[in-house]
Amino acid sequence: MRSITTSLALVAVAAVGVAATGVALRPAAETSHAPAPKADPTSTPDPASTPDPAASGSPTFFGAPPGLQLSSDVPDPQTPFPEIREFFFTRAAYSGYSRGGWGMMGRGRGSWSTDYPDADRHFMTVLKRLTNIDGYDYENVVSLADDALRRFPFIYALEVGYMDLRQPEITGLRNYLEAGGFLVIDDFWGLREWDNFEIQMAQVLPGREIVDIPLEHPLFNSFYDIEEVRQTPAIGRGVNGRPTWERPDAKVPIVRGIYDDDGRLMVVINWNTDLGDAWEHAENPFYPLEYSTYAYQVGVNMVVYGMSH
Repeated sequence: MRSITTSLALVAVAAVGVAATGVALRPAAETSHAPAPKADPTSTPDPASTPDPAASGSPTFFGAPPGLQLSSDVPDPQTPFPEIREFFFTRAAYSGYSRGGWGMMGRGRGSWSTDYPDADRHFMTVLKRLTNIDGYDYENVVSLADDALRRFPFIYALEVGYMDLRQPEITGLRNYLEAGGFLVIDDFWGLREWDNFEIQMAQVLPGREIVDIPLEHPLFNSFYDIEEVRQTPAIGRGVNGRPTWERPDAKVPIVRGIYDDDGRLMVVINWNTDLGDAWEHAENPFYPLEYSTYAYQVGVNMVVYGMSH
């Protein structure tokens, strides 16, 4: 396995042969969330009708739960995919709380949007340099209540200590995971936030046990050999004598998971760590390279594993 030995801002690793083809999700039995039709791979998008997310700064968003309104800067939910790609780094938008109160849509309002969109874009830049995955360069945000969620085998959610799911989101996420989807959780700290996340997941997957994932699991060697679970700090921590943890009951980083009846890993839970901040601030000279390197290695492993299982 490779190791990253140079600044992630200047990384230029040759593409290697990683089997990471798109994975179609299985139809869920007895569900009203029918899979969305697949895009025709032979068709060519019309540039005149395709918005440039880099220019607009807005997410590619595919709808909201009933009763919630999209903010004015979000494209219409019927906007077609800007490009046909093998992999989209898909961020899950969910109902929840933040310092500004309860919210769902709009940049900075919901906890789902933490580190958005820089972390998403930076991660995709490095992922494409390190692998041969044909990935979309920009952010891709989808509501947990939207049927379009099932177009994407991999979704990422963070700050779940503030998650407060509505029933359409609970049903949508359950159907997604049971159909073969893969969820990565990141950036929540301490027992209070864990308790809230556990309550949310008990609604989504009632009766499913959350267990520790051992280092011998293929998740930790699907691309890089991860020999220890390290705590990735938020920007400004882990330097000048400051600790890497955010609160006294969050000193130990832990990776846990939820499996289906066939032993497939459905959910990866990164607790007491902040991979997204490391992705977002990797080019900051004051963010320690050792932490951003680890965060990118773990992130690449999760994508490769999720796209191949």
